[in-house]
Amino acid sequence: QLQAYGGGLVQAGDSLSLSCVASGGTLNNYRMGWFRQAPGKEREFVAAISWSGGGISYADSVKGRFTISRDNAKNTVYLQMNSLKPEDTAVYYCALGADWGYRGQGTQVTVSS
Repeated sequence: QLQAYGGGLVQAGDSLSLSCVASGGTLNNYRMGWFRQAPGKEREFVAAISWSGGGISYADSVKGRFTISRDNAKNTVYLQMNSLKPEDTAVYYCALGADWGYRGQGTQVTVSS
């Protein structure tokens, strides 16, 4: 089971660091991804990373502001979010295999202007 942590209410320009932890299993050998979904909007791919830590990709909307990383020894994937904007407000989910169908419990990120 995947669980995302670290969300909160911040102001525009602030930073947040999200974590995704797997319980009862391992993230090793899996590509991992972050998605987000704002109320009334379609889900949006945010970032993905291969099991080795390479193969990183980002949505254009977050490129240069967000950084995805992982620590396989800790069974954790991270999303560092800098220069947050109000349009980043959403529930953020991590997903096994970078597949929306295998997402875990999300964490709410709210960015006020």
